[in-house]
Amino acid sequence: MSTVRDRRVRSARSFPNHPLSPNRRKTPSRYRRRRTHWSVKALVIFAIAVAVLVGSSLLASKGALPGADPTPTATLSAPATLPASPPTTVASGSVADPAAAIVALDALLTADGFGAPDYDRDHFGRRWADVDRNGCDTRNDMLGRDLTAPSFKPGTRECKVLAGTLTDPYSGVTIDFVSGPDTSPRVQIDHIVALAWAWRQGAHEWSPEQREAFANDPRNLRAAGEATNQAKSDSGPSGWLPPAADLQCRFVLEWVSVVVDYDLSINAKDRAAAQQVLHACPTA
Repeated sequence: MSTVRDRRVRSARSFPNHPLSPNRRKTPSRYRRRRTHWSVKALVIFAIAVAVLVGSSLLASKGALPGADPTPTATLSAPATLPASPPTTVASGSVADPAAAIVALDALLTADGFGAPDYDRDHFGRRWADVDRNGCDTRNDMLGRDLTAPSFKPGTRECKVLAGTLTDPYSGVTIDFVSGPDTSPRVQIDHIVALAWAWRQGAHEWSPEQREAFANDPRNLRAAGEATNQAKSDSGPSGWLPPAADLQCRFVLEWVSVVVDYDLSINAKDRAAAQQVLHACPTA
């Protein structure tokens, strides 16, 4: 028995970690607890870090991350101006008084217009197109605007003008308008700045769409009597002025406004004639 036990003891002494070895080394409990403590702490820190990262990503993707600037995005915007392109409609009030019109005339480019290609009415698109898409052609739009007490064809949503009274803006004569093949021509729609005149002074360089817009621009149009409209033809102020002297100032102001706002050039004779009228306009 003793011999066997001695062998066991000697064997245990040869292996320090053997259960019977008196020299077996035991890890102090405080070290075991410390390793367990830091392991758990590391796992907790790691979990918190992952949660913060995931949460930040979700908030940023919704644009809700506090204190963070939104990610800049590229935007496309139309240029403020289109060089050498006339606006769709004339700007209101750009030359609202004679003094402003005189200054604007001085700034216009002078050109005789002889270098323009041959004029053709078709260059300005279909006659009296419905450019504003209101279901009514431009001629009837202008008749409805300029006639006093206009009456309309039933079922046309106040588009087709049947009758009305016009005070001719160039002569002051009162004209009774009645729609019909023989009577309609008594009231015509005049281009304040004639299409042929505009063509010679720069419109030949515009696109077809720009020319059609110009031809149907309400601020370049007036219902007028047949006689005055035919006499005016495609002249500028040097070739024609309203026969009623008291109506010349308004006409020239409107004419200059169109020329200026469409950035057309002007010939020397028309500039001088327009300035002469403007200098004679009554002051406010």
